[in-house]
Amino acid sequence: MLITELERFIREDIGQDDTSYSILPETWAHFVVITKEDGILCGLEEAQQVFDYFGLESNSKLKDGDLLQSGDVIVKICGPVRDILQAERLSLNFLCKMSGIATLTARCVNLASGVRVACTRKTTPGFREFEKKAVRYGGGDSHRYGLSDAIMIKENCIAVMTIEEALKAAKKMGSFTKKIEVEVSNSIEMLTAARSGADIIMFDNMQPDEIVECINTLNNARLRDHIILEASGSIVETNITEYAATGVDVISMGSLIHSARWLDMSLKITAK
Repeated sequence: MLITELERFIREDIGQDDTSYSILPETWAHFVVITKEDGILCGLEEAQQVFDYFGLESNSKLKDGDLLQSGDVIVKICGPVRDILQAERLSLNFLCKMSGIATLTARCVNLASGVRVACTRKTTPGFREFEKKAVRYGGGDSHRYGLSDAIMIKENCIAVMTIEEALKAAKKMGSFTKKIEVEVSNSIEMLTAARSGADIIMFDNMQPDEIVECINTLNNARLRDHIILEASGSIVETNITEYAATGVDVISMGSLIHSARWLDMSLKITAK
């Protein structure tokens, strides 16, 4: 995390007149961060950057990606009480949010039985880097970080030009290093995209049985080889196994980030 990012987060949290800080005695103390739930740890690196910024001593026997059990001590902190409590909320926000995303991702990866699970660009403005990092630590794929990472021909593009026209223009204007993905909603669009040279075909908001039928059609047309197939849209933890069984290569889920529940953690004072 850049120092400018960190200072922006700290300025947002502390504000201009932190009276809560001012009334505290200038004494040193020892604190620990404890998890109240099982899960996957993520955000420890960022939390320790916060502690370092405030000049606090912190140490942990864990690392991002480790399994957590309820009651585990994640990190120990020592320093002035004032500084520890000013660093508390920001460090916990990183830990709780990122660990929650990593934990949900790990569950979905397990349910997908070998199919790659990816997040999307449905992220919190200014926090995408950390949310996608949490997906990776949960065993998922980060997908695109931004529009420039791949060429995606989506529904609204197809509304103003044909798939053939869009793919032709994409190949002409885009770098040879970029994959081209086409979002489809039926077998006709799928076949057009495959025959026009798409690298990736995304089945958007289609039911599992519809996707199976499309893949069978693609196989019968002998167009399946060398095309990555992705399912996306309204996929959540409770239905991911149905999509994983369709034969797609990738399942992308906005819910990995926007619906992940924060892992419950707290900072407590301790004797040492």
